[in-house]
Amino acid sequence: MPSSDPMSFTLIAGPCVIESRDLATTVARELKAICEPLGIRYVFKASFDKANRSSGGSFRGPGMQEGLAVLAEIRQELDVPVLTDIHESHQAATVAEVVDILQIPAFLCRQTDLLMAAAEAVRGTDKVINVKKGQFLAPWDMQQVVTKLQQAGAERIWLTERGSSFGYNTLVVDYRSLPQLRELGCPVIFDATHSVQQPGGRGTSSGGQRQFVAPLARAAVAVGVDGLFMEVHPDPDQALSDGPNMVPLHRVQPLLEQLIGLRRCLEQQPEAVSVY
Repeated sequence: MPSSDPMSFTLIAGPCVIESRDLATTVARELKAICEPLGIRYVFKASFDKANRSSGGSFRGPGMQEGLAVLAEIRQELDVPVLTDIHESHQAATVAEVVDILQIPAFLCRQTDLLMAAAEAVRGTDKVINVKKGQFLAPWDMQQVVTKLQQAGAERIWLTERGSSFGYNTLVVDYRSLPQLRELGCPVIFDATHSVQQPGGRGTSSGGQRQFVAPLARAAVAVGVDGLFMEVHPDPDQALSDGPNMVPLHRVQPLLEQLIGLRRCLEQQPEAVSVY
């Protein structure tokens, strides 16, 4: 991997938002049990506040204080690293005290003050900043994001592809972006669930096409990524956020088994010869 930040194949997964302590813990425990025998490094993710919901009346989460308490408990009890996103600069230092990975949402990936605050919060630690590529950016535009973070002292940076805006309420994935992002020297994650999201597609909420999560994830593994990001819920149709694009919890294990099988098969083959 072209990075000084080595990582095994990683799954970042959990519910979109912390709906309750029990639900978050259940999902984290089951996903950890699925990942361990497959040799996958598992990172639990959930948001304490969804600040960019389509409707002002949509459920946003428990807030920072209660949400961080849930994340800290999961981290300690289950011995798994945890990730959550930040939306405002003042959140960075407090959140970094609890989580292992600070996530910068796609819409905010160029917000200099937010990036600087995140870099300052993790400086001198082994914590990671995961930046989602904006739906409006070319992969090479992320060089400026990486440079901002590095100049501010961040050493461990991951980049996540989550699709690009294509017309109204639609995202598409250009798989050329995955090797192009890797050229920036950072581990690359593929967000298999937000890539099938239909932003604002339901008017007051986003739609999604979860039936395409598996083929897009297979393609990403075939192209070559360092990990996957998936939002997972026991009953997505009843989820309080992003239900249409989340993966049902009982569907995760067979999908991961297939993806790991594909990855191992590719690792056994000699590197493909470029046709360029």
